[in-house]
Amino acid sequence: MEQVLLEAGPLLDKKGCLCQAGYAFDLVKEYDRNAIKASKLRIKEWDYYYIGNNHYGIAITIADNSYMGLASVSILNFDEPNYVTKSSMKSFTKGKIKLPSTSANGVSHWKDKNYDIKIVTENRKRTIDVEIKDYDDGKGLLAHFDLAEKIDGSMVIATPFLNKPKHFYYNQKINNMAVHGYFFFDEQRVYFSEEDTRAVLDWGRGVWPYKNSWYWSSLSSVVDGHEIGFNLGYGFGDLKAASENMLFYDGKAYKLRDVTFNIPKDPKGNMKLMEKWTMTSKNSDIELEFTPILDRKDEAKVLFIKSIQHQVFGKFSGKIKVDDIVVEINDVISFAEVVTNWW
Repeated sequence: MEQVLLEAGPLLDKKGCLCQAGYAFDLVKEYDRNAIKASKLRIKEWDYYYIGNNHYGIAITIADNSYMGLASVSILNFDEPNYVTKSSMKSFTKGKIKLPSTSANGVSHWKDKNYDIKIVTENRKRTIDVEIKDYDDGKGLLAHFDLAEKIDGSMVIATPFLNKPKHFYYNQKINNMAVHGYFFFDEQRVYFSEEDTRAVLDWGRGVWPYKNSWYWSSLSSVVDGHEIGFNLGYGFGDLKAASENMLFYDGKAYKLRDVTFNIPKDPKGNMKLMEKWTMTSKNSDIELEFTPILDRKDEAKVLFIKSIQHQVFGKFSGKIKVDDIVVEINDVISFAEVVTNWW
């Protein structure tokens, strides 16, 4: 694969097709919802944050999928281990949530009778405030986080879909954001600090086919004073122009090529997600082991919508090589997921 570096300019042409497919280290293409020529009910936009260390994690999502809007918060305990996920939905939002057209600045806000989630972005910093009156079993949830970008560069990819010229996926992953904050739930206040906690933003905008599947793994951590992170994934759209694989190390982003998630299977071919995985590349630049701890799963079917999601959290160990750099990882907790949607 000869990977193509994106040039600055509009994301879509006058026909609503991608001007260019490829990757970048920054959000160089300009996203404009009004430039989309496909059905407005097919537009999908979301901001997803994962904040975590080796003991606790929290995942926060605000999404506008046009026919449905979603706010979701998951609390994860890796010491127990257990998790709680709760969500709120609205019908036929069709852009009314007004998610920003760029990750660089703006406000993402979800508010209803029970949920109030607000994310404010400015000058490479973010504040996240969460108040849910009844989060679980009548108990409320409060959370506040301040995030600051630590790395010069991110994973950006503009992906087309075969035989779907007006469909596309424009995605940015910002890894290794430093964290100060807490969540308070069930009489327990859990604090997160820059010393041991990092965050990742998954910023997505696009128009997708009805059925889609992907593999995705992300890690952001600080180990012995070194910023270490990666974004690995595949399976989604036509990736001939670029992969989404990157290494983040000591403030810089490095492009990687291929990766394969080697997930154990039973004799019938079903994935055994709670057994040890490996992640490898053809040239052995990626050699990772992943030992699962818990599976944050969500399987739902409502009318024509179906979703099978497994976000598995566990310990990563191994190494990633790029240029003359060899980055070693030892028992760092993060996630890898396998998702199939019909929506």
